[in-house]
Amino acid sequence: MGGEPRTALSIVGFPAKGVDFSILGDIMRGGLDKLNEAGVALLGGHSVRDEEIKFGYAVTGVIESKNIKQNKSARVGNRLLLTKPLGTGLITTALKRGKASREHVNAAVQVMAQLNKKSSEICLRHQVDAMTDITGFGLLGHALEVAKASHVSIEIDHRRLPLLTGALEYSRAGLCAGGLVSNREFYSSMVHINESVPSDFQDVLFDPQTSGGLLIFAAPNSADALMQALRADGISVDEIGSVRPPLPFLANVS
Repeated sequence: MGGEPRTALSIVGFPAKGVDFSILGDIMRGGLDKLNEAGVALLGGHSVRDEEIKFGYAVTGVIESKNIKQNKSARVGNRLLLTKPLGTGLITTALKRGKASREHVNAAVQVMAQLNKKSSEICLRHQVDAMTDITGFGLLGHALEVAKASHVSIEIDHRRLPLLTGALEYSRAGLCAGGLVSNREFYSSMVHINESVPSDFQDVLFDPQTSGGLLIFAAPNSADALMQALRADGISVDEIGSVRPPLPFLANVS
């Protein structure tokens, strides 16, 4: 991480029948708005007929070697910071099943629509040893990738996790995405979760995120200034844990 996106090609799959074609226009406009916000030029794209709607971009950019933030450079003592609250997977699953409130959906959409551009730029001005974003593998999945690559362990305090309103409610109702179940099955053997952590919070740990925030491994003496700079720019950030020497498990959640 730490690069600057420059150009994009769109990739679209859309049904030939049964879906109002104006929806595709809305999708394209929304994507273009975010490309413009990020300062990225749309060069063109490809479209195919598909029974399910699919949309995304292939993005290219540039990066200075000194700005590269890898997922294998976390150090013992790093303080673990997270931008953006968790729970988009639970809320969107509740939406698909007709169980989500409009208020919860609107809040989740607002978070998903926020770019990580400013957060990334601010991080480059502080001592950050490693960084990754939280997407389909959930908080634990992406944290474990860093722990494994860096040969360290991570401690997370579930009480400090930022959550979208409604996420725990939908967890308790059993409205969990298939990706959440898959993440739990794959990563559970690598993590120790204390008995004191409620089951609804455990779901959040494995919940796949769409357009999640940044997981930042900040130097101990830089974390406070970094959090202050992020908040001064209107970016939510919470300290959720720290990096420890290797343990029998790659992550411990208390």
